[in-house]
Amino acid sequence: IAALGQIEGGIAQGLGLAVMEEIVLENGKMRNPSFTDYLLPTALDAPKVVAIMIEEPEPQAPLGAKGIGEPPCISVTPAIAAAIRNATGKDLPRVPIRPQDICL
Repeated sequence: IAALGQIEGGIAQGLGLAVMEEIVLENGKMRNPSFTDYLLPTALDAPKVVAIMIEEPEPQAPLGAKGIGEPPCISVTPAIAAAIRNATGKDLPRVPIRPQDICL
C-alpha cells in the first residue's frame, strides 16, 4: 500500500509541476511565499490511478531496489505538456503551463 501511495503522490506532484505550481516574483520578491498562495494539487485534482506493480529486482542496484516515487513525477509533467501541445498545436516552452499560455 505504501508503494502505491508513492506512485499516486508522484503522479499528483507531476501534475502540479505541469499546470499548477509556480513561484511568482515581483521586483525580486516572492509574491506567493506560503502554501496559502502557492497552488498545489489536492486529492480532488489527481486522476484515478491504477498502478500495476511488476516485482522484478533491478540487477544493478543494491538489494535489487528500484525507485518508486520519482519515476511517476518525472514522466507525468512532460506527458501533460505533450498532450496539451498536441491538442493545441502551441509550443509550450515552460512549466507550469498557464491558461494564458494556451489561450493567447
